[in-house]
Amino acid sequence: MDPADLDETPLKGELPAAYAARVAAEKGALVAARHPGALVLSGDTVVAAGRRILPKTESEAEARQCLQLLSGRRHRVLSAITLIDAEGKARHRLSTNIVTFKRLDRAEIDAYLASQEWQGKAGGYAIQGRAAGLIRAIQGSHSAIMGLPLYETRALLRAAGYPLD
Repeated sequence: MDPADLDETPLKGELPAAYAARVAAEKGALVAARHPGALVLSGDTVVAAGRRILPKTESEAEARQCLQLLSGRRHRVLSAITLIDAEGKARHRLSTNIVTFKRLDRAEIDAYLASQEWQGKAGGYAIQGRAAGLIRAIQGSHSAIMGLPLYETRALLRAAGYPLD
């Protein structure tokens, strides 16, 4: 694992799907440049309420704001991945998923914030943790919502000549 040090600020007017795809591709390109000839898989996961890209929360206040916004509503979780093969050819996939939160009361939000799971998470939550109990429904890929769309990753690896069978 080689983290890419990248400014993840959305461009002015950038829509969530384009943002996720761009960040995943830029992360891959940075890491591939440091490891010529290596197979590089990069990705980014974005939580979007309408056209609004929610932040990877850095403070409890920011996480509270995200959870209040998502409470009782549907939102999208977009997971983009880029695979760069040994020859430098890049392949891309995007998984778009819908998550519906239950209506959250203050006590539920306070308890979730106390868990600290929100730290650095897109939209202020992690579906694989305590937030699973706050989610009424998902449409799409559970693995993509967690951050790595396994179906799309397998498809990219197969397309690049790396069958997993």
